[in-house]
Amino acid sequence: MSTVSPPWTYTLELPHDPRAPGVARTTLRAVLAVHGLAELTATAELLAVELLTNAYRHTQGPCALRLRSAEPDRLRVAVWDSDPTIPPGFGGPPGALGGVPPEDAECGRGLHLVRACADAWGAYVLGDAANACGGKLLWAECGREAARPGGSRRDVSDVTYRNGVCSDRENGGRLWSRSNGG
Repeated sequence: MSTVSPPWTYTLELPHDPRAPGVARTTLRAVLAVHGLAELTATAELLAVELLTNAYRHTQGPCALRLRSAEPDRLRVAVWDSDPTIPPGFGGPPGALGGVPPEDAECGRGLHLVRACADAWGAYVLGDAANACGGKLLWAECGREAARPGGSRRDVSDVTYRNGVCSDRENGGRLWSRSNGG
């Protein structure tokens, strides 16, 4: 007889420090191992680190990582920061994310990768709607194969970036390229 794990949530408050994503990665690995979701580690780490790095680069204050069981065999990774501005395209349609940076750029691909590797993603402003004093929360979900619609699981190994094109090997398609801007 299998036991049903009750829903769980872990929150890690992080200072505005370039070492914060590494601390979060270690915490994430421990949480996934304890809850029997170690197979999600590679994808969940990518989602968490890209969202945290985005918060670090574009805000001046602290941030927080929240890990939550979305439903059986699924994980929701969320990052809060104090800036209420949702990044272009992250809260809207896929084509609105903006152009892809040049191949040799050292930054600018993070949210593209999150959208490509997550099963679901989104963003919302927190706090008072008039002045958004609560910042924002960006989130992304990943899950085991059986938990995904259609029974397939996208993993970071399914997504490649080469010659200005980000491709999804699982579906054999182009996710975005420099030429089409999204």
